[in-house]
Amino acid sequence: MRDAVIQVRELTKRFDQVVAVDSISFEVAGGTITALLGGNGAGKTTTLAMVLGLLLPTSGTVTVLGEDMRRHRHRVLPRINFSSPYIDLPRRLSLAENLTVYAHLYGLADVRRRIGRITGELGLEDLMDRSFGTLSAGQKTRASLAKALLNEPELLLLDEPTASLDPDTADWVRGYLESYRDRTGATMLIASHNMAEVERLCSDVLIMAAGQIVDRGTPAQLIARYGRRTLEEVFLDIARRRVGGAREAAPTAAQ
Repeated sequence: MRDAVIQVRELTKRFDQVVAVDSISFEVAGGTITALLGGNGAGKTTTLAMVLGLLLPTSGTVTVLGEDMRRHRHRVLPRINFSSPYIDLPRRLSLAENLTVYAHLYGLADVRRRIGRITGELGLEDLMDRSFGTLSAGQKTRASLAKALLNEPELLLLDEPTASLDPDTADWVRGYLESYRDRTGATMLIASHNMAEVERLCSDVLIMAAGQIVDRGTPAQLIARYGRRTLEEVFLDIARRRVGGAREAAPTAAQ
């Protein structure tokens, strides 16, 4: 197994009396694409925020690219990035202005050339003079992805990377992410509700519920373990089991 790019140990986050993430541990190997799945309120976004160093954990540790994110996140921030369709860029700035600001924040050389390359690859050239607030949901998704790829990150965290995209564009973006991983050796951690997307992109899947990781495996392993036909059926099985109040243990690889 390749060296772990992300190492999470006994990670917990409490907000007053609410336990959003409950003592989870996992690793993400370098050069892989791993999915973090779970229903609303499962703890996915909170986990991503702690991996990024945006939230400090109540307890536990997060190590990214060999650095403790509580103490030394400034050492790795230039090597990572994040994209989410639910977090807007400054709405009054044009797309060109937004990307220029972020490129300078990332300390990039030859800003104009880098922006031109990434916007060309993502088909954003005709939107550069539009203010971010006037873009459609799908255009914002692609614009946010462009921002996240400006610094060619070694670790890319993606929240719903193809949200609001039409099927053809979403398929193209998935192919682009695969080619980016193949070309750069980058590692990706993806939170998604699109199970077909996860089956295509991800070699490893973490499933969260109520702040805990309740199962893990490759898409094929999880499908076989639960006796289902697709990963979406596995996801529904786990979600409905918990909603229904059943407390039987999920199958494990050893069973």
